[in-house]
Amino acid sequence: MASKLAQLQSKASQASQFVAKHGCAYYKQLLEQNKQFIQEPPTVEKCNLLSKQLFYTRLASIPGRYEAFWKEVDCVKQLWKNRQELKVEDAGIAALFGLECFAWYCAGEIVGRGFTFTGYYV
Repeated sequence: MASKLAQLQSKASQASQFVAKHGCAYYKQLLEQNKQFIQEPPTVEKCNLLSKQLFYTRLASIPGRYEAFWKEVDCVKQLWKNRQELKVEDAGIAALFGLECFAWYCAGEIVGRGFTFTGYYV
């Protein structure tokens, strides 16, 4: 166990040295590649303005998303009414989608429990 700890400390030390040596260059390269997204001057007021713009833009998109949701619900209702005409392929895709949703739910529960399978820490 002590050898694993020493090995882990060695790897962490190497990683921190790499970041110290190359981190600044990576930061500059990242900013250069994405300079079209940078607002000048980068002030707190500008950040507050952008956050308000994002919030109200998302708020304004709610009616469109609401309509799209009800269109999807109507489509599912139509599929349920005509379920005798449903192909095996469509049923399989729906089953796989449900299975994927359940798998993501289980993964979220495991993460929420602190990466344990048996239960919550009490």
